Amino acid sequence: MDIEALRSFIAFVDTGSFTRAAKQIHRTQSAISMQMKKLEEVTGKPLFIKEGRNLGLTEHGRKLASYARRLLAIHDQALSDLKHRSDHPPLMLGCPDDYADSVLPQLIALILDAHPQQEISILCASSTRLRALLDRGELHAAILTRAPEKDEGYLLVHDKGVWTHGGYPELLERDLLPLVLYDADCKFHSTAIDALEKQNRPYQLIATSSSATALKGMLNKGIAVSALASSTVSGDLTILEETDLPDLPAVDIVLALAPHPHPALTAGDAAEISAKF
Repeated sequence: MDIEALRSFIAFVDTGSFTRAAKQIHRTQSAISMQMKKLEEVTGKPLFIKEGRNLGLTEHGRKLASYARRLLAIHDQALSDLKHRSDHPPLMLGCPDDYADSVLPQLIALILDAHPQQEISILCASSTRLRALLDRGELHAAILTRAPEKDEGYLLVHDKGVWTHGGYPELLERDLLPLVLYDADCKFHSTAIDALEKQNRPYQLIATSSSATALKGMLNKGIAVSALASSTVSGDLTILEETDLPDLPAVDIVLALAPHPHPALTAGDAAEISAKF
């Protein structure tokens, strides 16, 4: 099987979209469609199935995805091992700000365990923006949040949203629930607002930010409550265990790679990191 066709196939599996896969691979959608047809011809099995307006994987497609990840990992690791480490360029790594002091340090430590001399450049931004940068080839890898039913990336942490404040339970008694939330493209932002409105619970959205430091600072000052990922709640904040506030969704924190990964962070490396988290 053609290695680049398998790379295109995994790009579709990870993104769930031929449009995004085409951007990542720097090919046209028609070229990727031809690659997928050839894969189906080579395997002799249908790999895709219609799921409403979207395409999903058949049982054969899911089986091929498992093999393809391993084949790509071996291929990329072989190329990496044949290159001297000093030839490696800086690793461009993206991370949402809320995971910068929890998930990111552990990931960096594991990368450096394998490549002690590797230089790493870190960009903090929302998962939405980081996906766009991966698509444009401006990042080698990124920590992202995904819905648990998706196949994107390599799992690092199962997480969930929680309501939290900085030690000011009286905020919950206000006629208008004061909120500070991540920006609108955050899953917890949209879920919290939608659920409060369905409950007919009056609220005041005081501020939004992409900065975890800014949100936690406002919580510690007693300005508002917030919806955060449980793994990012620091010891100075209080998680509301029993509350009439709406439930928040579960999410997976994953490591997503560019289709052509950095030599110091191949698919094989990502799989090993996932197993160690």
